[in-house]
Amino acid sequence: MPLLEEMEASGKKLFRWRSYIPLFFLVVLVSGLPYFQYPLGSHFLDQAWKVICLCVSFTGLAVRAMTIGATPNRTSGRNTKEQVADRLNTTGVYSIIRNPLYLGNFLMVLGVMISLRVWWVPLIYILLFTLYYERIIFAEEMYLRRKFGSEYMNWASKTPAFVPRFSQWKAPEVLFSWKKVLRREYHGVLAVVLAQFSIEVAGSYRVEGVFKFDLWWICLVSLTIVAYIVIRFLHKKTRILKSG
Repeated sequence: MPLLEEMEASGKKLFRWRSYIPLFFLVVLVSGLPYFQYPLGSHFLDQAWKVICLCVSFTGLAVRAMTIGATPNRTSGRNTKEQVADRLNTTGVYSIIRNPLYLGNFLMVLGVMISLRVWWVPLIYILLFTLYYERIIFAEEMYLRRKFGSEYMNWASKTPAFVPRFSQWKAPEVLFSWKKVLRREYHGVLAVVLAQFSIEVAGSYRVEGVFKFDLWWICLVSLTIVAYIVIRFLHKKTRILKSG
């Protein structure tokens, strides 16, 4: 099989399994845990660093929210069997970057990876992410190129793949919907908070030999779990989040 077709075929296969890629990143994360230490031996500095890590992950969530909340249905979806695009998104976040959802994913997990402060953990993560998503993005862009032709080529030629070009911002054509964001992203918020909290607890045990639960972590985890339960109930048992 020619290289071009081989790359596209492998990208399609990886696209179907992209929801499971965090399992590979988890192995890297656990491998770095034995090397965890407080910066300068200070628990306070460790907590300050965790706040920075949370900000990185929440930035990724914000990018995903901005993207999902202002895109039409049947675009930027969670479909796993095949590519779906009824129209080409070129406004809003898509006016400054071609793959905003993958950028959001990258930042979400990066915040978790850097929380250990083990230099090779985020390095391996970045390499794995690049190798995995490069093929997926290639397959997606070949699909869009065939379906939308010159419209796609004109947009792609001036819009970066992964580093936003903010000077190109165009207001989204679709009205932003918080309902769409809530029903799609509440799993991600819970995953980020629990992952960061688990590292904090495991790291404290690694350094001090005891499980330590700081008050602000308890409050954050508790609020996140309550919000998750409420949103899941509204999503599964009511029609409040159905429209939009």
